[in-house]
Amino acid sequence: MFDPTRPVGPKIIAIANQKGGVGKTTTAINFASALAEIGQKVLIVDLDPQGNASTGLGVMPEDRRATTYDLLLDDFPLSDIICTTGQDNLFLVPSTTDLSSADIELIANEKRIYLLHDALRQTDMDQFAFDFILIDCPPSLNLLTVNAMVAAHSVLVPLQSEFFALEGLSQLMLTIREVRQSANPNLRIEGVVLTMYDARNNLSQQVETDARDNLGDLVFKTVIPRNVRVSEAPSYAMPVLEYDTNSKGAIAYRALAREFLGKNETMTAA
Repeated sequence: MFDPTRPVGPKIIAIANQKGGVGKTTTAINFASALAEIGQKVLIVDLDPQGNASTGLGVMPEDRRATTYDLLLDDFPLSDIICTTGQDNLFLVPSTTDLSSADIELIANEKRIYLLHDALRQTDMDQFAFDFILIDCPPSLNLLTVNAMVAAHSVLVPLQSEFFALEGLSQLMLTIREVRQSANPNLRIEGVVLTMYDARNNLSQQVETDARDNLGDLVFKTVIPRNVRVSEAPSYAMPVLEYDTNSKGAIAYRALAREFLGKNETMTAA
């Protein structure tokens, strides 16, 4: 039942692309870090059994006492699961390989596609006063990804600037449409962000042209360049904004965060 006395909850964004290696987790970590740097309070929910977002934010496996598995399947309160990170305003619900069995275990649950939706809206959430929740989805269109889309207000799609990039996007768009028609009619596409972009490469330029021709304003003006500092940062368990704050990658993610906030302010005002 709707409670008018509860504060307005955070905006929830699923970061998804069923194709691996497109910069999904890298975007989740660094986009969240850039938002936190601006002063937004952000929670990353690591929904990938590989746990790369957790490691990339410096939360090692031995420090993950409770995880997204416990959130989905054991009904743990969020306050027992949320971890701090090395950055102010940036928090994490970590993941481990335990989550890899969740698909099978969820099959018998009648509310299986609504578990994350309900978990992120429990009253325990109010004390944290998050502005945004970013869900780092696994690189597949499985039950975990569907949970993320049912829980989210919108989907942010990282798109690698390489051959066949747009072909893989059609299946993701179809899944979003199916979720919209069945379980989450208000789900929308937040935008598409081009990653691993090399301005010297004709292929990157062609992918950008095709994406903007086909998707129009859904494609963010900001592109994320192919940058060695972005690739190195996870091995040091930190976002690129901390690892090399003046690198091209860090500058690009800051620009993406500003563009995103500008779009959302415009929509709110409208």
